Amino acid sequence: MDETTLVRAQDSIRITVLGFPDLGRDELRVGAAGTFQLPLIGTINANGRTAEQIGSEIAQKLRTGRYVVNPEVTVDVLEQPGRLFTMGGEVTKPGRYPLLEPITLLEAVATGGGTSETAKLEEVIVFRTVNGQRYIGLYDLEAIQRGNYADPLIYAGDVVQVGDSPALRRIQTVAGIAPLITAPLILLERVLR
Repeated sequence: MDETTLVRAQDSIRITVLGFPDLGRDELRVGAAGTFQLPLIGTINANGRTAEQIGSEIAQKLRTGRYVVNPEVTVDVLEQPGRLFTMGGEVTKPGRYPLLEPITLLEAVATGGGTSETAKLEEVIVFRTVNGQRYIGLYDLEAIQRGNYADPLIYAGDVVQVGDSPALRRIQTVAGIAPLITAPLILLERVLR
């Protein structure tokens, strides 16, 4: 399943119950716990579910509660503010960018306007947090372009740093590495502190 189609905490959604405008909501922000409240129904868990799954649950609860005989519920995702990645370092346009669908590292760098003429393409870091653990991946864009290894996917919340940085120097010191040519390096950040 495509992660970008899933509703997450802080997303804005619209709920429409056909023929019952008082039961719907024009704009509703999913709470930090991934839930929201609806009258007559109570708490709905939206986190990690599709809009269709959420709509089906609302319809089922309306039917079960005998509030609406045959409810037709539509849920639309209006905004997903947590779906951003950050591009920094030696790129033409550093900043935060929306992640509307999965993209690769090369595509992310292109989104940032490409690299500067003096960028060190063998020194690209991707910071990612998974289940509370922060990981650091070190990649060589030229090696990816040559096909030496796969172009990794970039996910919401990732920070991509192109070129020399204090974090890169710390990785090189701890790992004792020379510029990578044939394989990426993935480390836990706590090892580097």
